[in-house]
Amino acid sequence: MSDLPARPIGRGAVRGRFGLDREAGKIMGVCAGIASWSGLPTAAVRIGFVLGALFSFGTAALIYVAIGLIAD
Repeated sequence: MSDLPARPIGRGAVRGRFGLDREAGKIMGVCAGIASWSGLPTAAVRIGFVLGALFSFGTAALIYVAIGLIAD
């Protein structure tokens, strides 16, 4: 067994089911929810959304807002 502690999942997020994680989130909790759902680091998801927003001429920002309004 591993001696590493398990990475805690935010109160609003359940592993295997997507939901916004407003406690760990900065704006709407979308990136924190995606990170806890997928097991990726939150910073990597945030950087991905920022780069996506820059290179897709704002489409990723619109997707972020849509996820924030629709999810949970």
